Amino acid sequence: MTGPASGHRPDGSRTDPVRRDDTPGLVAGGGSRPLVGTVVAVVGPTAAGKSALSIALAQALGGEVVNADSMQLYRGMDIGTAKLTVAERAGVPHHLLDIWDVTEPASVAEYQRLARAAVDDTLARGRVPLLVGGSGLYVRAVLEQFEFPGTDPAVRERLEAELAQVGPAPLHERLRAADPAAAASILPGNGRRIVRALEVIELTGAPFTAALPAPTPYYPAVQVGVDLDTALLDERIALRVDRMWADGLVAETRELVGRGLAAGRTASRALGYQQVLRFLTGELTETGAYEETIRATRRFVRRQRSWFRRDPRTRWLDSAAPGLVADALRVVTDAAR
Repeated sequence: MTGPASGHRPDGSRTDPVRRDDTPGLVAGGGSRPLVGTVVAVVGPTAAGKSALSIALAQALGGEVVNADSMQLYRGMDIGTAKLTVAERAGVPHHLLDIWDVTEPASVAEYQRLARAAVDDTLARGRVPLLVGGSGLYVRAVLEQFEFPGTDPAVRERLEAELAQVGPAPLHERLRAADPAAAASILPGNGRRIVRALEVIELTGAPFTAALPAPTPYYPAVQVGVDLDTALLDERIALRVDRMWADGLVAETRELVGRGLAAGRTASRALGYQQVLRFLTGELTETGAYEETIRATRRFVRRQRSWFRRDPRTRWLDSAAPGLVADALRVVTDAAR
């Protein structure tokens, strides 16, 4: 079975044309002075409009985007991550897109090193770095004093072998018993992060959450959060998945399988790709993969909200508001005074 033709859902019904830019009516503001030495973070759940707002802010502030979406780091994972095309970037420089092969396991410590180098370079040129994405740990790793616990290859290998043998559910239950807060913040199917949390607990003798330090700023920063009413965001997620299928997510995933996607410990877990891989192996129908992508994305959004809403420093804005860009500029400039 091949994927649905462009403009159609897996069940054959027609999709309406939808712009990749989820946030209507964004117009860049003007006249804002550069925020010397300050990082502007644009955070929030998937499909809330972070990318569109970041382009408008970058144009208004003289800024450049530093990606903080863990899956947009991977080369070739374009459709399923809603990665902006070069044209959609509207001339705004973007850093840390397409830096890893799909076989490369994610490393927050390596991302931290690369992202801080990009931020420092942007600041040194008198530009404003905009750290943009929905991967909360990646944002924290850049903006805060954040040292990562060590690793032990033997412990990691043993836990990964157990994961391969029994799956993530029993390991997640073990994590829940050892560190309920960590288990609540990690998806039950995210075997890679479960293994890492159990590894840290075993090596340190302390809860995984104890290894995460209290927030201490590394850079002066302004954090702007964008979100929507839940019903509206759920609708946007469904429209985004429609567009992913119409744009060729199944074909993109097939091509990435040839580059080793199925063996990639991190990339193979990405929303959309994970479900299409299950379709390609016969575990799901294509319609089932499409519907499960919508459900899984909505579940993920709830967890993103829980993560970001814990930080009182984030100023939240309604991304459906007609004055979104002006409101965001006001938040940024007020904080820089």
